[in-house]
Amino acid sequence: MSTKEVEILLVEDNPDDLELMLHALRKEGLGNRIQIVRDGAEALDYIFRRGEFAERDANGHPRLILLDLKLPKVDGLEVLRQVKADASARTIPVVVLTTSKEESDMVRSYQLGANSYLQKPVDFGAFMKMVKEIGFYWLMVNQPLAEPATAGAHR
Repeated sequence: MSTKEVEILLVEDNPDDLELMLHALRKEGLGNRIQIVRDGAEALDYIFRRGEFAERDANGHPRLILLDLKLPKVDGLEVLRQVKADASARTIPVVVLTTSKEESDMVRSYQLGANSYLQKPVDFGAFMKMVKEIGFYWLMVNQPLAEPATAGAHR
């Protein structure tokens, strides 16, 4: 794996949640290659190599997207819809991490292809443990698919 490859795309607009997630991932040695974006439009630009990310390496997607739902500009559900509708990106695991207690958000997330839906715990220790377990499972235990031959193609 190239040192330029991003393992986690972290899509989070809340600075406190962002710091907690980064702390938990780094504490477990999983925070070396993280790209942080703070709104849905920036996430889509990163994934589909547009705007400031147009020059990003075309040979690799992140191994995992940690996606908040309540985002500025473009909400997380729309980000999820576009990722899972694209042949080159749909195999990227997307873990929805949200404060939403709305059942409709969970149902819609799974309908759109989310690989997991997790509600952010309020308790600091529980939050840290959850982020650690997410990183460990998706980056160490899970066996990802190789990128399809259509990598770089966008509908």
